[in-house]
Amino acid sequence: MSTAPILNGQVIGQAHYATRALLERAITPLGISFGQALALNVLADGAVDRARLVHRITSTLKVDEPAVHAVIGQLVDADLAQVGDRAPAGDGEPQVSLTESGRVTQGRIRAAVADITARLYADIPTDEMSTAARVLALVTDRANTELAAVPT
Repeated sequence: MSTAPILNGQVIGQAHYATRALLERAITPLGISFGQALALNVLADGAVDRARLVHRITSTLKVDEPAVHAVIGQLVDADLAQVGDRAPAGDGEPQVSLTESGRVTQGRIRAAVADITARLYADIPTDEMSTAARVLALVTDRANTELAAVPT
């Protein structure tokens, strides 16, 4: 008789890293990194101010701004993203958007994520998924609150 695991950082981390490894395996043939995939996903809904994109990636991956600027540069160099003019009013940050190649690549990422999600979550009851999502969102919020309170 096996006992259910206790929900803690180790169990959450193992699920995260196992899932991320599957995604990285799926996107490696596309020639992109996990951080690049995340940035392409953010850009999938349309152009984003560069500063907003940097904030979104730093807050999600917990990396520093220079690392994100490097990712954006890599995407531009690979013709997957482009940095355009400032926001329409002319007073904002430069806009970052997908190129046509970027849209195609992001579509492949989306398909890979959908495939992985379908396989991993297929038989988990909806109510259990909802409970897990609420608990993980709460843990994430608490961790982010603590991170924000501690100077780096």
